[in-house]
Amino acid sequence: MSDETRHLKIIEQRLLWLSHWMIHHANHVRPKVDGIKTGGHQASSASMVSIMTALYFSALRPADRVAVKPHAAPVFHAMQYLMGRQSRGKMEAFRGYGGVQSYPSRTKDSDDVDFSTGSVGLGVGITALAALVQDFITAKDWGRDVVPGRMVALVGDAEMDEGNVYEVLQEGWKNGLRNTWWIIDYNRQSLDGIVREGLFERIEKIFDAFGWDVVRIKHGALQRAAFAEPGGARLRAWIDACPNAEYSALTYRGGAVWRARLMEELGDQGDVTALIERRSDAELAALMENLGGNCVETMAETFAAIDHDRPTCFLAYTIKGWGTPIAGHKDNHGGLMTKAQMAEWQAHMGVPEGAEWEPLAAVEDRPALEAFLATVPFFAEGPRRHADAGLAVPGIAAPTEREISTQAAFGKILDALARGDSPLAARIMTTSPDVTGTTGLGAWVNRRKLFARDALPDAFIEHRIPSTAKWNFAPEGQHLELGIAEMNLFLLLGAAGLAHSLWGKRIIPIGTLYDPFVHRGLDALNYACYQDARFLVAGTPSGVTLAPEGGAHQSIGTPLTGMAQDGLASFEPAFADELAVILEWAFGYLQRDGEGDPDERTWLRDETGGSVYLRLTTKPLEQPGRRADDAFRQGAIDGAYWLRPPGPNCAVVIAYQGAVADEAIAAAGIAGEHRKDIGVLAVTSADRLNAGWTAAQRARARGMAGARSHIERLLGALPPGCSLVTVLDGHPATLGWLGSVAGHRTIAHGVEHFGQTGTIGDLYRHFGIDRDTLVASVSRLTDGVRFG
Repeated sequence: MSDETRHLKIIEQRLLWLSHWMIHHANHVRPKVDGIKTGGHQASSASMVSIMTALYFSALRPADRVAVKPHAAPVFHAMQYLMGRQSRGKMEAFRGYGGVQSYPSRTKDSDDVDFSTGSVGLGVGITALAALVQDFITAKDWGRDVVPGRMVALVGDAEMDEGNVYEVLQEGWKNGLRNTWWIIDYNRQSLDGIVREGLFERIEKIFDAFGWDVVRIKHGALQRAAFAEPGGARLRAWIDACPNAEYSALTYRGGAVWRARLMEELGDQGDVTALIERRSDAELAALMENLGGNCVETMAETFAAIDHDRPTCFLAYTIKGWGTPIAGHKDNHGGLMTKAQMAEWQAHMGVPEGAEWEPLAAVEDRPALEAFLATVPFFAEGPRRHADAGLAVPGIAAPTEREISTQAAFGKILDALARGDSPLAARIMTTSPDVTGTTGLGAWVNRRKLFARDALPDAFIEHRIPSTAKWNFAPEGQHLELGIAEMNLFLLLGAAGLAHSLWGKRIIPIGTLYDPFVHRGLDALNYACYQDARFLVAGTPSGVTLAPEGGAHQSIGTPLTGMAQDGLASFEPAFADELAVILEWAFGYLQRDGEGDPDERTWLRDETGGSVYLRLTTKPLEQPGRRADDAFRQGAIDGAYWLRPPGPNCAVVIAYQGAVADEAIAAAGIAGEHRKDIGVLAVTSADRLNAGWTAAQRARARGMAGARSHIERLLGALPPGCSLVTVLDGHPATLGWLGSVAGHRTIAHGVEHFGQTGTIGDLYRHFGIDRDTLVASVSRLTDGVRFG
């Protein structure tokens, strides 16, 4: 045995103990508060410990990035603790407030997490898309100094049931994926049962079809040595033929049962019998449990043998709960060792009582191990969080057309950036799931090209066929075209939105998709925001305003999603000048990473930054003319401004958001023929208004009596008897809460049900978001006075 292998085995056992003790302490030692199980996945951690030891302490280099299987978080935290990068206090508080997290988190954990994981399958997929982002960066002049690393996913075998994993495989093939490893913990046990026989043979064919190398790691060093003995071939054949469930059950029952079963089915009073009888019950159990994924020596050798950058899937056979008293039991996914089992296992592991938290307890030659740990390449450079300077934001001018939609304005603004030479424009990466041309990105792509590592000209141009789209692929290209998979879109935006931290090169990612399909990628959107990735996404076209497309393409709930999603500032501008102001602010907001108290003007924590969601439309609106005053600009950013300020006797305010601006303005004009004092509130972000209002309420609860949010100041001057009529092309609850700000009676208009095909006018009348319905509501709120 080499010195490295000896050290790896010691580390493996230390990580096995520390991860399991941390879980045991949280469940059986730390005082109970809630009376519910704390949990922690001991068995899932055990099956991963050899793989992670070989990976982190032998194979990885500092440029490599890893998404750790969610249920292996305890091993990850134990590893950081062993290396002096995690405190005992946080380990003792595992799954408690302020402690290390249940699943690895970039934002909640203090140790060196590369990618958050938790919602299974997403950590797998983001590594492949991060590899594409890495290629995008290193192909650019400004990214040539980046040292490429491998993007590694540690995968639970049950995660292979997630559909987004296969969407990523296809996207990787289309974009020449490389430098990606997926290491599957093939313990064949999931939460509710045993993985079906022969499943991976089918999965393997899928990997092969998409150009991946597949490496099976079924047998460990002990088993391979036994197979070389006389009679070993028959033992190997028996192991390979044994059903998953049977193998798990025999593992749980131990060496004596293994012996009886093997002698019954293989005993020949010759070579095979001798092979079995040469081993004690404990040795026989160790042999039968020595699958490839539970052999740190085998895993290190396998990783070291990869000398290429092709995407590689490692299928590592493991025993769930390996090395512990609950190994192999079908209920061990959520099960825990009892206090009695832990006491017995502690003695077996050689950890003295009182030394449970000692990182190197039971290590005989500490100086030698410490010297080895000091030279492990992956940890040699310290924490691997990078940073990049902010990019100056150029002035964003609104298009000058008299009539234009927000989607068209978005495209023209990006086209203007493409024609310029600002440093920010050079760092923009656009992407879209096969709707580039229909979401406003066409002009940008024509000027800035599509990205590919190898240049590929547009055949239509070469054949002189007229086309508005110039699809030239080149390394300098800045648009990464995706297939129709919204999960991939948000995973790519998440990876690109972490570029400043992962590679030290800031990217401004901009993604577009049809707004109703935001919800198809919602899990990945939430995942990207949870990691504090920074990106801009435009959902367009939106709402029932996309009238001829029918209910399947008409979004209803996305405004509420924009309000509810943490880490995402949501806007729905109606006019091009609003959009220009918001985009100029957003490009700076994406790059902020500050701390401190909320801005007392809005009570929003804008200094922390975040991502931005724009809900846009294809409906052209007549533009209001040039507006450049500070109240308008700041109001558009803060969430609302007075389009028609209320007077001292205002009886009704019509508050609108987005595409229905013309209906709201027209309704105010009709009603104003009989009652002049009608205000019109232009809402650009219900999200920011609501967030500021709730934050100001919290501030007042803490004794800051003077705290007032932007919406409170806007509505605070209205007479007590004033009423509100709210309207948007989305769920009415988006603006319905405005009446609660100052106690104004409110009628909220919006869309609550699936739409249908028709004209915009047809659908607006059907859902009651047209001018006539708004006028009728104004009439009901003004003492029965009828208008029109």
